[in-house]
Amino acid sequence: MPFRPSEQDVLLVVDVQNDFCPGGALPVPEGDRIVPLVNRLAGQFAHVVFTQDWHSPRHASFASAHKGKQPFETTALPYGDQVLWPDHCVQGTTGAEFHRDLDRTCAEMIVRKGFRPGIDSYSAFYENDQRTRTGLTGYLRDRGFQHVYLCGLAYDFCVKWSALDARREGFEATVIEDATRAIDLNGSAAAARTELAAAGVTTTTSARLAR
Repeated sequence: MPFRPSEQDVLLVVDVQNDFCPGGALPVPEGDRIVPLVNRLAGQFAHVVFTQDWHSPRHASFASAHKGKQPFETTALPYGDQVLWPDHCVQGTTGAEFHRDLDRTCAEMIVRKGFRPGIDSYSAFYENDQRTRTGLTGYLRDRGFQHVYLCGLAYDFCVKWSALDARREGFEATVIEDATRAIDLNGSAAAARTELAAAGVTTTTSARLAR
């Protein structure tokens, strides 16, 4: 049965930015194809929050910042193992902008993450050290939200970690599966599905939401 989102539900739209879409620096396959669906979902929720990857130049998560390293290799940083990425979503660049067709008028808040030069941030709630907070938890609690619905890019990294941390912070969490796409690096999509289920994150599709 379809349901209608309530005042305690919030839609979290994760990183629908140019660099994560075809033609960008770190394209997620078919990443742009979710944009019309995300726009429709945003119109169904009374409350919507966006996240935006917002890296400094020479960010520690970029392979270019590590001599001899290539994108998609893993290296040890002070906070743990880090996948090294192509330079992407650099502050003030076209790649860091939201996709041109994404309707941003519904966003009540935009959380910029990954702006600290020495640490990456997949989650909307924490940097990758799992200690440094973005402030989103306090915002959601102050607003009285109880259930976080997630869509955006990429399913197996920023969407996954945001959903896991939503559960960690005591919120219900649901991933809208047809409104996200995966990078699928070395089986990361299947691994993400297992992790999410184990943490109590539920899944749904846009068709189950009231239109």
